[in-house]
Amino acid sequence: MAPEKDSNGLDNYAFAREGRFCDLPDTQHGEELDMSMESDNNKLVYCVTDVPPWYLCIILGIQHCLTAFGGIIAIPLILSQGLCLQFDGITQSHLISTIFFVSGVCTLLQVTFGIRLPILQGGTFTLLAPSMAMLSMPEWQCPAWTQNASLVNTSSIEFTEVWQTRMRALQGSIMVGSLFQVFVGFSGLIGLFMRFIGPLTIAPTISLIGLSLFDSAGTSAGNHWGISTMTIALIILFSQYLRHIPVPFPAYSKEKKLHTSNVYVFQILPVLLGITLSWLICYILTTYNALPSEPSQYGYLARTDLKGDVISQAPWFRFPYPGQWGMPTVSLAGVIGILAGVISSMIESVGDYHACARLSGAPPPPKHAINRGIGIEGLGCLLAGAWGTGNGTTSYSENVGALGITKVGSRMVIVASGVLMVVMGVFGKVGAIFTTIPSPVVGGMFMVMFGVISAAGVSNLQYADMNSSRNIFIFGFSMFSGLVIPNWIFKNPTAIATGVVELDQVLQVLLTTSMFVGGFFGFMLDNTIPGSKHERGILAWNKAHEDESSNTLESGEVYNLPFGISSYLSSSSWIRYIPFCPPIVPDSLDGSGADTNALEPKQPLGHAEPSQIIIGVAM
Repeated sequence: MAPEKDSNGLDNYAFAREGRFCDLPDTQHGEELDMSMESDNNKLVYCVTDVPPWYLCIILGIQHCLTAFGGIIAIPLILSQGLCLQFDGITQSHLISTIFFVSGVCTLLQVTFGIRLPILQGGTFTLLAPSMAMLSMPEWQCPAWTQNASLVNTSSIEFTEVWQTRMRALQGSIMVGSLFQVFVGFSGLIGLFMRFIGPLTIAPTISLIGLSLFDSAGTSAGNHWGISTMTIALIILFSQYLRHIPVPFPAYSKEKKLHTSNVYVFQILPVLLGITLSWLICYILTTYNALPSEPSQYGYLARTDLKGDVISQAPWFRFPYPGQWGMPTVSLAGVIGILAGVISSMIESVGDYHACARLSGAPPPPKHAINRGIGIEGLGCLLAGAWGTGNGTTSYSENVGALGITKVGSRMVIVASGVLMVVMGVFGKVGAIFTTIPSPVVGGMFMVMFGVISAAGVSNLQYADMNSSRNIFIFGFSMFSGLVIPNWIFKNPTAIATGVVELDQVLQVLLTTSMFVGGFFGFMLDNTIPGSKHERGILAWNKAHEDESSNTLESGEVYNLPFGISSYLSSSSWIRYIPFCPPIVPDSLDGSGADTNALEPKQPLGHAEPSQIIIGVAM
């Protein structure tokens, strides 16, 4: 391979370095690599099966944790409103620690036994919408006294029972709903689902996840629009305007000795930098009493000392365990609502698997690996429900994007991330620190994140022909219905009265879940209104996610089960009937005695100088 050119100024480079890279699968071997900078973007420092030095795994693992930080802590903070926990910082810190712990465990399961790609697992916004819809039902609305900080005694039995009964109902619904995902994954039915689901179903479903949360974002940001606007401006500045600006940092290598290296730090951690800087400014304003000290005054919630005792009261070590909030309960309405979120999560994860494979230097994932990945995600949701995060788990698109930034696709880095998140979940002080982020700062982060989620859903329309009046009608009607119907039901909660209480509850949850309403209309109309596959975007969608892999050496090296399990099972003829097990392959392709450079069997992999990569994530 040709030596790498100077990477300064490249679009997707988080750091500058010297050396050689391994090619992504779509790189053409006969190309002139020095003809354009675009070819340099198709290079990896470490491919999926490579093992970087242990210290490099830890540093890069920390970066992945920080990348997922915004989405992971946002979910407990939003759920605390429906669980009546706005003024209970200690319990909020326990929820944050629990979701970190479960996310770490699920990440380790996914990388080891699931899809086996470097993909992080964390809380999912697709389950947040039906969860909030369930908690908004009349029987679960928070008592008025829990909304007044002066009346809340967080240690009282009455208050504990108020939020724990809601959490237990949420837990049971998530656990039962996740069994459907386990079944779909391990039975191989995900392929059948994808046959009927196209861009016109996915676009309104994903977009309405973000749009339906506008009230939470507005409420938090409205506590001090100045602080929230500053947070938004900083995140936009770092992520959009300064992402190509390198920052020189000192570095050391054997060849160059002590020198400076350019680090694209704004491209790596824009959200974290924006939140941290706003948080620091709020702390300074609080220290000098520039912010109101009376709870009734506007801007009071921007202070950083409102939960100052949370950090001191939180235990140093707290081991989350299943059933820590009591025995979960199950409601039919909650389960049906969660199922809508589970289906959306599965669709999104299939797309993440293909994107992750491409960015990590792996072949496209075969069917057995996708089935196993979806099944393990369902198992992760089951564990999340049992532990009591109030949410499930899914693959994180943000971390898939981080692979393209850092150019490190090794799954051992994600293993390190999983271990780190488990450790963070055990340290109670970590979760307590995050609860002290002022509400307006969180609101500013929500406005950016939810806006990106909405736009990500709309981006799926690139596969469909949007010059078609058919497609414009389906998308427009689905989106508008997903906003109008839930809003009307919220304003008229007693309008649904069929005479059957259970049916009323099911309809209440479903019709107040925007993503279900929009996705349902998109699915029904797209599959019933006449239209060609090209017009509907099915052909382009399938081409972008097609399974081009076969039983090759490269595929087996990446996706076969670990610890020799695949070799052991290959001696049994019945294994071919198990949808989540690798098929039997000839001896020449089973990985035994094969070239250790399985991903690049025809080219040697040139490893990077670890010190160069450390600079890129030292922040």
